Amino acid sequence: MKTIAIVYWSGTGNTEAMARQVAEGAEAAGARAQLIPAAEFGAGQLAEYDAFAFGCPSMGAEELEDGEFEPMFSAVKPELPGRTVGLFGSYGWGDGEWMRTWADDCRAAGIALAAEPVIACEAPDDEACAACQSLGKALASA
Repeated sequence: MKTIAIVYWSGTGNTEAMARQVAEGAEAAGARAQLIPAAEFGAGQLAEYDAFAFGCPSMGAEELEDGEFEPMFSAVKPELPGRTVGLFGSYGWGDGEWMRTWADDCRAAGIALAAEPVIACEAPDDEACAACQSLGKALASA
C-alpha cells in the first residue's frame, strides 16, 4: 500500500478542505494518506512516503505563503525530482498565476507532476473537490 504525504498550509481553511479531498481520493484508490501541516514537514521525512501532494493558497501578489510553506518547499524541492508529486491550492483574486508559476518552477527543477495542478477560487466547489480527489487517485496509482 502506498503512503501519500499531503503537505499544506491554509489560512482560511479552503486549502485544508482541498487537502482532505486529495486524501479522500488517495484512500479511495487504496493508498494511505497523511495530512501534514507545512510547519511539521521537512526533507528528512521524504523517505517515509511514496508520493506527495503539496497545497498552498495564493498570497500577496500571487505567490506562495512565505512564513511556513515556501521555506519548507524550498528545502524539499531539490529532493523531489524522480518522486511522485502533485500541487493544489486556493485563491481569492487573480486568475491562478501563482499556481502556473509554481508548476513551471517545479518543472524547471526537474519535478514531473503526476497530474495537472488543482486550483479553487475561494472554497472548493464540487468541480474542485472532484479534481482534488482525482489528484489523490493519480498519486496513489502512479
